[in-house]
Amino acid sequence: MRVFSILFRKELKNYFFTPFGWVVLTLVLLMQGMSMTSAMELMKKAPLTENFLFVSTVRSPNFWFYFLFIFPLITMRLFAEEAKTGTLETLMTAPVTSLQVVFSKYFASLTFYSLLWLPILLHLKIFSMVTGGPAPYEMGHLIGLYGILILMGSLFIAIGCFASTLSNNQIVAGIIAIAILIILFFVGLVPYYTGEGFQAVSIFHYMSVQEHLANFARGIVDTRPIVYYLSTTSFFLFLTHVTLDFRRWKA
Repeated sequence: MRVFSILFRKELKNYFFTPFGWVVLTLVLLMQGMSMTSAMELMKKAPLTENFLFVSTVRSPNFWFYFLFIFPLITMRLFAEEAKTGTLETLMTAPVTSLQVVFSKYFASLTFYSLLWLPILLHLKIFSMVTGGPAPYEMGHLIGLYGILILMGSLFIAIGCFASTLSNNQIVAGIIAIAILIILFFVGLVPYYTGEGFQAVSIFHYMSVQEHLANFARGIVDTRPIVYYLSTTSFFLFLTHVTLDFRRWKA
Protein backbone atom coordinates (compact mmCIF):
# COMPACT_ATOMS: atom_id res chain seq x y z
CA MET A 1 0.00 0.00 0.00
CA ARG A 2 2.91 2.34 0.74
CA VAL A 3 4.36 1.81 -2.74
CA PHE A 4 0.98 2.49 -4.34
CA SER A 5 0.58 5.67 -2.27
CA ILE A 6 3.98 6.97 -3.38
CA LEU A 7 3.31 6.24 -7.06
CA PHE A 8 -0.21 7.69 -6.81
CA ARG A 9 1.00 10.98 -5.33
CA LYS A 10 3.73 11.21 -7.95
CA GLU A 11 1.27 10.74 -10.82
CA LEU A 12 -1.27 13.16 -9.35
CA LYS A 13 1.39 15.83 -8.87
CA ASN A 14 2.23 15.58 -12.57
CA TYR A 15 -1.19 17.04 -13.38
CA PHE A 16 -0.91 20.02 -11.04
CA PHE A 17 2.80 20.80 -11.13
CA THR A 18 2.97 21.03 -14.92
CA PRO A 19 1.23 23.45 -17.32
CA PHE A 20 -0.44 20.51 -19.08
CA GLY A 21 -2.88 19.79 -16.25
CA TRP A 22 -3.87 23.44 -15.89
CA VAL A 23 -4.43 23.76 -19.64
CA VAL A 24 -6.84 20.80 -19.54
CA LEU A 25 -8.60 22.23 -16.48
CA THR A 26 -8.96 25.64 -18.14
CA LEU A 27 -10.26 24.09 -21.36
CA VAL A 28 -12.89 22.03 -19.56
CA LEU A 29 -13.89 25.00 -17.40
CA LEU A 30 -14.47 27.15 -20.49
CA MET A 31 -16.44 24.45 -22.29
CA GLN A 32 -18.60 23.80 -19.23
CA GLY A 33 -19.31 27.52 -19.05
CA MET A 34 -20.34 27.54 -22.70
CA SER A 35 -22.69 24.61 -22.11
CA MET A 36 -24.29 26.35 -19.14
CA THR A 37 -24.63 29.56 -21.15
CA SER A 38 -26.32 27.69 -24.00
CA ALA A 39 -28.79 26.18 -21.52
CA MET A 40 -29.56 29.63 -20.13
CA GLU A 41 -30.18 30.93 -23.65
CA LEU A 42 -32.66 28.11 -24.22
CA MET A 43 -34.42 29.07 -21.02
CA LYS A 44 -34.92 32.59 -22.36
CA LYS A 45 -36.62 31.31 -25.50
CA ALA A 46 -39.02 28.83 -23.93
CA PRO A 47 -39.70 27.05 -20.62
CA LEU A 48 -37.53 23.98 -20.10
CA THR A 49 -39.23 20.58 -20.16
CA GLU A 50 -36.13 18.99 -18.61
CA ASN A 51 -33.99 20.02 -15.66
CA PHE A 52 -31.18 22.51 -16.15
CA LEU A 53 -28.35 19.96 -15.76
CA PHE A 54 -29.92 17.70 -18.40
CA VAL A 55 -30.16 20.56 -20.88
CA SER A 56 -26.59 21.75 -20.22
CA THR A 57 -25.13 18.29 -20.89
CA VAL A 58 -27.35 15.94 -22.90
CA ARG A 59 -28.80 18.67 -25.11
CA SER A 60 -25.67 20.78 -25.30
CA PRO A 61 -24.26 20.74 -28.86
CA ASN A 62 -20.67 20.94 -27.67
CA PHE A 63 -20.78 18.62 -24.65
CA TRP A 64 -19.82 15.38 -26.38
CA PHE A 65 -17.19 17.15 -28.47
CA TYR A 66 -15.08 18.21 -25.51
CA PHE A 67 -16.12 15.34 -23.20
CA LEU A 68 -14.71 12.60 -25.42
CA PHE A 69 -11.47 14.48 -26.02
CA ILE A 70 -10.78 14.90 -22.29
CA PHE A 71 -9.67 11.30 -21.90
CA PRO A 72 -6.94 11.07 -24.56
CA LEU A 73 -5.51 14.31 -23.17
CA ILE A 74 -5.44 12.93 -19.63
CA THR A 75 -4.16 9.44 -20.40
CA MET A 76 -2.03 9.49 -23.55
CA ARG A 77 1.13 10.44 -21.63
CA LEU A 78 0.75 7.91 -18.81
CA PHE A 79 2.72 5.03 -20.31
CA ALA A 80 3.66 6.21 -23.82
CA GLU A 81 5.74 9.18 -22.65
CA GLU A 82 7.58 7.12 -20.05
CA ALA A 83 8.23 4.39 -22.60
CA LYS A 84 9.62 6.97 -25.04
CA THR A 85 11.96 8.52 -22.48
CA GLY A 86 13.03 5.14 -21.09
CA THR A 87 11.75 5.76 -17.57
CA LEU A 88 9.08 3.07 -17.92
CA GLU A 89 11.71 0.36 -18.35
CA THR A 90 13.50 1.68 -15.27
CA LEU A 91 10.24 1.62 -13.32
CA MET A 92 9.52 -1.93 -14.47
CA THR A 93 12.86 -3.15 -13.12
CA ALA A 94 12.23 -1.50 -9.73
CA PRO A 95 10.72 -3.47 -6.81
CA VAL A 96 7.14 -2.61 -7.78
CA THR A 97 4.46 -4.76 -9.36
CA SER A 98 2.77 -4.04 -12.67
CA LEU A 99 -0.54 -3.90 -10.82
CA GLN A 100 0.75 -1.13 -8.53
CA VAL A 101 1.93 0.88 -11.53
CA VAL A 102 -1.37 0.46 -13.41
CA PHE A 103 -3.57 1.28 -10.42
CA SER A 104 -1.50 4.28 -9.34
CA LYS A 105 -1.64 5.86 -12.80
CA TYR A 106 -5.29 4.94 -13.27
CA PHE A 107 -6.55 6.30 -9.95
CA ALA A 108 -4.43 9.45 -10.25
CA SER A 109 -6.03 10.11 -13.66
CA LEU A 110 -9.49 9.32 -12.32
CA THR A 111 -8.97 11.67 -9.36
CA PHE A 112 -7.86 14.50 -11.65
CA TYR A 113 -10.78 13.83 -13.99
CA SER A 114 -13.26 13.90 -11.09
CA LEU A 115 -11.95 17.30 -10.00
CA LEU A 116 -12.67 18.67 -13.47
CA TRP A 117 -16.42 18.52 -12.76
CA LEU A 118 -16.41 20.41 -9.48
CA PRO A 119 -16.72 23.78 -11.30
CA ILE A 120 -20.30 22.79 -12.18
CA LEU A 121 -21.18 23.74 -8.61
CA LEU A 122 -19.60 27.14 -9.20
CA HIS A 123 -21.57 27.61 -12.42
CA LEU A 124 -24.82 26.79 -10.63
CA LYS A 125 -23.94 29.39 -7.99
CA ILE A 126 -23.23 31.95 -10.72
CA PHE A 127 -26.60 31.08 -12.30
CA SER A 128 -28.36 31.94 -9.04
CA MET A 129 -26.41 35.21 -8.74
CA VAL A 130 -27.23 36.26 -12.33
CA THR A 131 -30.90 35.28 -12.38
CA GLY A 132 -31.72 35.96 -8.75
CA GLY A 133 -33.22 32.51 -8.34
CA PRO A 134 -32.07 28.87 -8.09
CA ALA A 135 -31.35 26.85 -11.21
CA PRO A 136 -34.22 24.49 -12.17
CA TYR A 137 -32.79 21.20 -10.92
CA GLU A 138 -33.07 18.97 -7.86
CA MET A 139 -30.38 17.31 -5.76
CA GLY A 140 -31.23 13.93 -7.32
CA HIS A 141 -30.39 15.33 -10.76
CA LEU A 142 -27.02 16.59 -9.53
CA ILE A 143 -26.15 13.32 -7.80
CA GLY A 144 -27.22 11.31 -10.85
CA LEU A 145 -25.17 13.50 -13.19
CA TYR A 146 -22.04 13.29 -11.08
CA GLY A 147 -22.54 9.56 -10.64
CA ILE A 148 -22.76 8.80 -14.36
CA LEU A 149 -19.88 11.15 -15.20
CA ILE A 150 -17.66 9.26 -12.76
CA LEU A 151 -18.83 5.88 -14.06
CA MET A 152 -18.26 6.86 -17.68
CA GLY A 153 -14.94 8.42 -16.74
CA SER A 154 -13.80 5.24 -15.01
CA LEU A 155 -14.29 3.26 -18.22
CA PHE A 156 -12.95 5.87 -20.62
CA ILE A 157 -9.82 6.43 -18.53
CA ALA A 158 -9.23 2.67 -18.41
CA ILE A 159 -9.47 2.66 -22.22
CA GLY A 160 -7.00 5.55 -22.36
CA CYS A 161 -4.59 3.72 -20.07
CA PHE A 162 -4.75 0.65 -22.28
CA ALA A 163 -4.19 2.72 -25.43
CA SER A 164 -1.18 4.39 -23.81
CA THR A 165 0.51 1.01 -23.30
CA LEU A 166 0.20 0.15 -27.00
CA SER A 167 2.58 2.79 -28.33
CA ASN A 168 5.67 4.77 -27.38
CA ASN A 169 4.18 7.79 -29.13
CA GLN A 170 1.64 9.68 -27.04
CA ILE A 171 -0.05 11.12 -30.15
CA VAL A 172 -0.63 7.61 -31.51
CA ALA A 173 -1.89 6.53 -28.08
CA GLY A 174 -4.30 9.46 -28.05
CA ILE A 175 -5.59 8.59 -31.52
CA ILE A 176 -6.17 4.96 -30.50
CA ALA A 177 -8.06 6.07 -27.39
CA ILE A 178 -10.31 8.55 -29.20
CA ALA A 179 -11.00 5.99 -31.95
CA ILE A 180 -12.29 3.48 -29.36
CA LEU A 181 -14.34 6.16 -27.62
CA ILE A 182 -15.92 7.33 -30.87
CA ILE A 183 -16.86 3.73 -31.68
CA LEU A 184 -18.55 3.44 -28.26
CA PHE A 185 -20.34 6.73 -28.91
CA PHE A 186 -21.73 5.61 -32.27
CA VAL A 187 -22.74 2.22 -30.86
CA GLY A 188 -25.30 4.13 -28.82
CA LEU A 189 -26.72 5.68 -31.99
CA VAL A 190 -27.38 2.34 -33.72
CA PRO A 191 -31.01 2.06 -32.42
CA TYR A 192 -31.80 5.47 -33.92
CA TYR A 193 -30.78 4.25 -37.39
CA THR A 194 -32.02 0.65 -37.28
CA GLY A 195 -35.23 1.18 -35.33
CA GLU A 196 -36.56 -0.93 -32.48
CA GLY A 197 -37.30 -3.89 -34.77
CA PHE A 198 -33.64 -4.86 -34.89
CA GLN A 199 -33.15 -8.11 -32.94
CA ALA A 200 -30.01 -7.04 -31.08
CA VAL A 201 -31.27 -3.53 -30.34
CA SER A 202 -31.40 -4.24 -26.58
CA ILE A 203 -27.62 -4.76 -26.57
CA PHE A 204 -27.04 -1.35 -28.12
CA HIS A 205 -29.43 0.26 -25.65
CA TYR A 206 -27.46 -1.41 -22.85
CA MET A 207 -24.20 0.05 -24.20
CA SER A 208 -25.55 3.49 -25.12
CA VAL A 209 -23.57 6.16 -23.28
CA GLN A 210 -26.07 8.77 -24.50
CA GLU A 211 -28.99 6.97 -22.84
CA HIS A 212 -27.01 6.40 -19.65
CA LEU A 213 -26.18 10.10 -19.38
CA ALA A 214 -29.77 11.14 -20.14
CA ASN A 215 -31.32 8.80 -17.58
CA PHE A 216 -28.92 9.60 -14.76
CA ALA A 217 -29.17 13.35 -15.47
CA ARG A 218 -32.93 12.95 -14.96
CA GLY A 219 -32.23 11.34 -11.60
CA ILE A 220 -33.09 7.83 -12.84
CA VAL A 221 -30.46 5.51 -11.34
CA ASP A 222 -30.31 2.06 -12.95
CA THR A 223 -28.00 -0.71 -11.72
CA ARG A 224 -27.44 -2.15 -15.21
CA PRO A 225 -25.22 0.72 -16.44
CA ILE A 226 -23.32 0.53 -13.13
CA VAL A 227 -22.56 -3.15 -13.74
CA TYR A 228 -21.67 -2.40 -17.36
CA TYR A 229 -19.17 0.34 -16.54
CA LEU A 230 -17.54 -1.47 -13.64
CA SER A 231 -17.14 -4.72 -15.58
CA THR A 232 -15.78 -3.11 -18.75
CA THR A 233 -13.46 -0.91 -16.69
CA SER A 234 -12.06 -4.03 -15.04
CA PHE A 235 -11.61 -5.64 -18.45
CA PHE A 236 -9.60 -2.76 -19.89
CA LEU A 237 -7.50 -2.48 -16.73
CA PHE A 238 -6.78 -6.19 -17.08
CA LEU A 239 -5.65 -5.62 -20.68
CA THR A 240 -3.46 -2.75 -19.49
CA HIS A 241 -1.90 -4.96 -16.85
CA VAL A 242 -1.24 -7.74 -19.36
CA THR A 243 0.38 -5.33 -21.83
CA LEU A 244 2.53 -3.77 -19.12
CA ASP A 245 3.59 -7.20 -17.90
CA PHE A 246 4.69 -7.98 -21.44
CA ARG A 247 6.85 -4.84 -21.40
CA ARG A 248 8.33 -5.94 -18.06
CA TRP A 249 9.15 -9.34 -19.55
CA LYS A 250 10.83 -7.66 -22.55
CA ALA A 251 12.82 -5.37 -20.22
